[in-house]
Amino acid sequence: MELRQYVNVLLKWWWMILASVIVAGGASYVGTRAMPRTYLSRTTLMVGQALQNPNATQADFSTGQVLAQSYADLTRREPVLRATLEALGLKWQWVVLKDMISTRVVPGTQLFEISVLDTDPQRAAVLADQIAQQLILQSPAATDAQKEAERQFTLGQIEDLKANIKRGQDEMQQLDDTIAKATSAKQIQDARARQTALQAQVSSWQATYAQLEANLQRGAPNFLSVVEPAQVPTGSVGPRTMANVLLASLVGLALAGAAAFLLEYLDDSIKSPDDVLQALGLKTLGNIARIEGEDYPSKLVVVKYPRSPVAEAYRMLRTNLRFDDGERPLRTLMVTSAGPQEGKSITVANLAVVLAQSGKRVVLVDADLRRPSQHHIFDLDNRVGLSTILEGRDVSLADMLQATSVIGLSILPSGPLPDSPAELLGSRRMIDLVELLSEYADVVVFDSPPVMAVADATILAGRMDGTLLVVDSGSTRRGPVQRTKEALTAVGARLLGIAMNRFSSLEGGYYQYYYSSDDGQRRHHSTSPIARLFKRNGHSAHTLDVVSEIPIARREGR
Repeated sequence: MELRQYVNVLLKWWWMILASVIVAGGASYVGTRAMPRTYLSRTTLMVGQALQNPNATQADFSTGQVLAQSYADLTRREPVLRATLEALGLKWQWVVLKDMISTRVVPGTQLFEISVLDTDPQRAAVLADQIAQQLILQSPAATDAQKEAERQFTLGQIEDLKANIKRGQDEMQQLDDTIAKATSAKQIQDARARQTALQAQVSSWQATYAQLEANLQRGAPNFLSVVEPAQVPTGSVGPRTMANVLLASLVGLALAGAAAFLLEYLDDSIKSPDDVLQALGLKTLGNIARIEGEDYPSKLVVVKYPRSPVAEAYRMLRTNLRFDDGERPLRTLMVTSAGPQEGKSITVANLAVVLAQSGKRVVLVDADLRRPSQHHIFDLDNRVGLSTILEGRDVSLADMLQATSVIGLSILPSGPLPDSPAELLGSRRMIDLVELLSEYADVVVFDSPPVMAVADATILAGRMDGTLLVVDSGSTRRGPVQRTKEALTAVGARLLGIAMNRFSSLEGGYYQYYYSSDDGQRRHHSTSPIARLFKRNGHSAHTLDVVSEIPIARREGR
């Protein structure tokens, strides 16, 4: 598909897309407003004691970061959660609490967070703190009594070393005084030897003291402590009404757009001249917009609104049919369609009018002996007509043709509905009538029943100079219209092309302006139907009277 086709699909289904967005957004808004408010409380814990150690190494921090991820995962396990519920006296399933909490390790640190989402802000804070406490109680640092005893022993050793170091330093100071007051070389030598030995001993005590102090400050690598206890939240974090509405609207937009393209893909109706050419291999001779109006006479637009674009479309159809083609002129034309309700009869009526307005003598024959409509369109009497002639009654053509307000146009209505329309249309009398009408009129246009409904149209099509097929844009499906073409071709019909009815690209306010004008008011004339039928070609009244009085019955054996 080209970009223009995508845009056309969206413009065609804009109402469905808009409705889907409104419904999805509205439903999301109502549903979100009905949901209870939720509150978030968070507790932050730290793994290890590297921050308390002034000589912490990179290994201390790395170990803490790895353990933080493990503790974060352990938080959502059954032992911790079950112990939390028991401590608080809550009769919940532990999986319920699991769905309420989440954990997050702060990147690049030994910290991790425990978050609780609840509809009660105070309960959320209590749960977050209690989960942290239960995690601490179940950690290895909290249950290892031996390590605690070792820590106490280390503290005692440090105190002893501090006392020894102090005592040794004091004794060295005394030796300095002794050397200063000595009166003999022997006293000085003994004092200096004792001082050297004490210095070595104090240095050893100091090294041991430093090592024990470092071990004590490093602490347990899996030690857990609460850095930031949970606070009672003052505002809710959900549900987020605007975000939900926006997301639902976008989903509705996407689904509606996908549905529009799916419907367009599945739709095999003919909507454009390109579809006609692809499906039938025929040219589109005219694109006619939808004609507004509830009754038949209001749809005779070429009479009521001759300056409208719709009337111009019918004149373009007349031009493209090339009635005056020198090689094979069109004297008889049948207009039909694949199925009913495709605008065939309205197309026939308006086409006949523009033909008459071009200066031709036109006879419009309502050959739809099942559901005739031309007498409704032109507001004529239908008590006698085509069926009266075909049933063999001794009548003249002049008595059957009826006048219209359009100069040069006469109508042969269907007459009473017969029992066997197909047999009448296929009779010898029908052949004689077609010859008689084509002899004394420039163009004879036949309104026939739909091809796929009955056999009447295929009976007439083989006897016409040309056949025009009306297609309802957006409604006529490819299968029926293709079978219609095959049926007409099988009887030797000459398919001239397609008249695209109710073509959507012409709809809009452009031609509505012309519909409101007074330029297209119907003009009335008192000229007799036969006189107006032959007036424009200059036939004399004598000739007219002779032709008018020829009874169809006497021409049957011609």
